[in-house]
Amino acid sequence: MNPEDRFPNLPLPMRPRLQWPDGKRVALWVVPNVEHYEFLPPVGARRDPWPRTPHPDIQGYGTRDYGNRVGFWRMAEMMDRLKIRCTVSLGVAAFEHYPEVMRGCLDRGWDVMCHGIYNTRYLWDVPEEEERAYIRDCVESYARVTGGGSMAGWLSPALSHTLNTPDLVAEAGFRYFCDVVHDEQPWPIRTRGGQTMISLPYTVDLNDAVTNRAGWEAPDYCRMVRDAFTRLYVDGETQGRVMCLAVHPYNMGQPHRARHLEETLAWIMGHEGVWQATGAEIADWYLAHHHPRVMAALEGR
Repeated sequence: MNPEDRFPNLPLPMRPRLQWPDGKRVALWVVPNVEHYEFLPPVGARRDPWPRTPHPDIQGYGTRDYGNRVGFWRMAEMMDRLKIRCTVSLGVAAFEHYPEVMRGCLDRGWDVMCHGIYNTRYLWDVPEEEERAYIRDCVESYARVTGGGSMAGWLSPALSHTLNTPDLVAEAGFRYFCDVVHDEQPWPIRTRGGQTMISLPYTVDLNDAVTNRAGWEAPDYCRMVRDAFTRLYVDGETQGRVMCLAVHPYNMGQPHRARHLEETLAWIMGHEGVWQATGAEIADWYLAHHHPRVMAALEGR
């Protein structure tokens, strides 16, 4: 399926007006990436997760491990203070390697979207049957470690992707998909099986790992977040918007960065027009209340 068919376009000003519950302007979802990076990942991948070669990259591994040992807990306590229910972007193996982290997420009622198994294994060039088995493994592994739990959303590890990924994710029962960072509102994705699935706005620009690799520190990241929210809040008065913050416990959970994130989130949460929700809540509300209007508009073009 070519992109024009899979990702139908209708310019945002021409769409039916999207209104969030109680007239809120911006649906905010906060997405901690809870991941496990293998000490010795498979060789020969299209992308080397450890830029300091040869393996093992003990510095890189230790930094990521810090996120699950320390940074996660600092971030979880922060979200408790702010009364924010997060959506965990989960590399499923992290719940197996760190069962206390799993309990900390589930006890808080956090949502979980699938981010593959390990963040050192990717989907580029994977044959269809192998990719289908990989996705099935994610679903079954999560159900096993959580006692029957399921995940509503999918974000490919490192946003690695094949032409079949949306079809296979929909086939596996996922309702929303985050690889396509192309909009400020949820949007339909067409699948060859005809399943209903939407793209939910995830972020690369407001992803702390991306900005940190570019050399920008926490104050720079949080300034970008405030600037983005200010614009979305204004625009959201006439057309509801989604704002995603993708944060990594190994990065923003560091003691010299955490304060900046907490102050910025507190500032955002102080605005009356914010609907702080999980990814599943945003997707389900959109599917129930707005998706039919969008589909009618697309069919009537």
